[in-house]
This record gives sequence, C-alpha cells and structure tokens, in this order.
Amino acid sequence: MKYYSLHKQSPIASFKEATILGQAPDKGLYFPETIPQIDKDLINNIEHISNEEIAFRVIKPYVGNEIKEEELMRIVSETVNFPIPLVPVTDNISSLELFHGPTLAFKDVGARFMSRCLGQFVREGQATQSGQTGKVTVLVATSGDTGGAVANGFYDVEGVDVVILYPSGKVSSVQEKQLTTLGKNIHALEVNGTFDDCQQMVKQAFTDAELNKQLFLTSANSINVARWLPQQFYYFFAYKQWICTPSGVGGQPPVICVPSGNFGNICAGILAHMSGLPVQHFIAACNANDVVPNYMQSQQYQPKAAVATISNAMDVGNPSNFVRILELFHQQVPQLKEKFSSISITDEATKQTMKRVFDATGYTLDPHGAVGYLALEQYLQQHQASKGMFLETAHPVKFYDVVEPVLHQTIPLPESVKAIIDLPKQSTCIDPSFEQLKDFLLTNR
Repeated sequence: MKYYSLHKQSPIASFKEATILGQAPDKGLYFPETIPQIDKDLINNIEHISNEEIAFRVIKPYVGNEIKEEELMRIVSETVNFPIPLVPVTDNISSLELFHGPTLAFKDVGARFMSRCLGQFVREGQATQSGQTGKVTVLVATSGDTGGAVANGFYDVEGVDVVILYPSGKVSSVQEKQLTTLGKNIHALEVNGTFDDCQQMVKQAFTDAELNKQLFLTSANSINVARWLPQQFYYFFAYKQWICTPSGVGGQPPVICVPSGNFGNICAGILAHMSGLPVQHFIAACNANDVVPNYMQSQQYQPKAAVATISNAMDVGNPSNFVRILELFHQQVPQLKEKFSSISITDEATKQTMKRVFDATGYTLDPHGAVGYLALEQYLQQHQASKGMFLETAHPVKFYDVVEPVLHQTIPLPESVKAIIDLPKQSTCIDPSFEQLKDFLLTNR
C-alpha cells in the first residue's frame, strides 16, 4: 500500500514513511492510494474469528510488507488485548464501550498500535529522516484523551521521546494525571490557551526548517496513519457482536453514532464501511463546536475558535480529519449526505441525557457518550425501523467532576486511576507561543 498527500504536492510514501513522517512534507494528510476490500469470508463468518485475526486481516493491506507478518500479529494482539463489549442500553440503542484499555479511552487502540509500529522501526534502524537515524521525538497536541493514551503507549519505549501539549484547565483532572505523572521519556507542556492553539503550535513545529534539521519529529495525533487506521478494528468487533443481538438478527446493519472532535474516529469507521463492513448510516455527534454540522447545512467549511464544553475531548474548532472524510466521498456532498449526518448537542442537553438515561436504565454515560446517545436517539426517532449503537469513548470516571453532580452518584475509581490520582503532576507551563515550544524542544533534546 502507498499513501499520497491530500495536498498532492509530496512524493508517494510507504506505510513506514507515512508513519515516521506523520504529516506529508507539503503539510497534507496521508491517504491510502486504494481502499482494500475485506474478504467476504471475514464478514460472513466474523462471529467465529478471533479479534486478533480480525485486526490482522483488516490492517495487513495497509501495512503491506513493511512489517513481517509474525511481528504484525504480535503488534495487533497487544493492541486489542482488552475487552471491547457491545452493551444494550435500550431495546434499540447499544453502547460500544471503548474504555476498558489502560487509559480508559478509545484512543488506547490507535496509540498502542502506533507506538509498537514506530518502536519496531526504531529498533530495526528503519526510522530515518533526512538520511539520519536516531532518537525520534513524538510531538502531539491533546484535547484530553490522546495525551494519556500516547503517554501510556510510548512510555519507556527505547529511542522515542514524547512531548504532549495540552490546554491548561481544559482537560479533566484524571486526564491530566494520566499525561503528567509518568515521567521518563514523557514530557507534558501545559499551554495557557485552547486545544486549537496546541494543535497550531504542533503544526508549526513540523514546518520549521531549523527545528526539523536538529530534531527527528513525528506526530501521534490521529493525522498519523498508524493512529488513524487501526481505529477500524473496533467497528468490526462491534459488528461481530451486533449480529448476535436481537437488533442485528436478520442482517439489519446498525446506525453508528460517534462523538466527534477531530473526526479521526468516525473517519476510520467510514473507511471500514467502504472496505466492506455493513453499516446503515453514520452520525457525527458534536458539542457546541459545530463546524461540521454547519458544513452539512451550508457546504461552507468555516473553522472557528474552539468553545469550552463539558465534553472537552471534542472541543475542536478546526477538525483535521474531516478532509479525509471528504476524500472518501470524492468531495461529493450528495453522496456524503446519503451515508453521513452531523448534529450539535448543547451542554444542558448532555447533562439532561446523562440523568435521564441513568434514571431509566441504570447506565452511566460520560459527557461524550451522552452526546452520542442523544444524537442517535434523535435520529432513530425519525427512522423508526432502524436500530443502532453509539461509541462510549471514555470511562465516566475521567469526568467524575461533571458526572457525579449530575447523577448524584459517586463513581468508583478503577485501579488504574487509584494508582495515579495522588501522584504529583510533572508539567512545564508555556504560553501559546511557538517560540516557547521551539525553545523547550531544542533545550531538552
């Protein structure tokens, strides 16, 4: 498999090259030249195939011969070695729980896969940039969950340093602990600004000639193909479980609703569908950051400053991966609208949904899952023959300061949170200034 830049001004890249570079030299996102079609045997017999085998068969065409088959199987087995259950909430809505990994968020899948791929390239001496080999610096901006997942995935990986930028006061206390308490090769920069400020600083770092001459930089945001592509796995795992439920019996494909911020997650789901996974419709559920819902109404893409909400991991005013979704539909909005819709949900409606669902079913939604639940519920009210699932992207405990006052319930702390909650924060405070970021990178290289 080869990858091209969506700006179409850079050379074609292999999977290894696209993973190592993160972003193409022309600053476009990498995109696969072809969309591989999944063997129909996998779909028809998916309930009898292990998750490890499903993941291997899904990702193998994208990796090609860049990683030996036995090594790739080891990587995917370590990536998906935790439960990803599909849990019924009502008669027509189920929750795909993606929070059973080490950092209690869906980004564990992509971060674990990418860290193992990059670690493999570094160990084999294949990680090169401008003809040089050596230590790799993973530079990443986070609105919440990415930071912890990347920190955990790359922790103590030989030859890799990680620098994480996060907006001060705009991630939950548990999220902050997950990305600031590890130490060793993990460095947290607390930025006095927004996620968009953090993301812009990271993008500027990749365009700075002096910085790239002295450092070997790569990205671990969902712009990186090794972070983005493996997110397809759990859509296949969901279908494997779906067809064994009353909702899926008879072959009715699900409607899938994805809480969306930077749009890498839902884009991976759409890619899985275009590879052969049966899905009826996709819903991108957004909070007050409504750039994509507005685009679907007006066909005018107008980024705006991010607005802080209680579903903070979705507080993105210029979602990077939406261009990939448009590419999947060849920039044809009518075809996009047939398969994809998007809606904005307010904080007040999010809280009401959390309380209402808990009182009626006993199920605890985190603020992001609540956005997804309500968007799906509203869609199904207009399409009563359909049933669906939403992605519960993070454990409610990561947002206990929001969830507990709404539900008037205390959320028990998982063991992984108990282990870090009292550890001291290790972070460096900076302004939303590229020069301050550049100085930190050069001083700590």
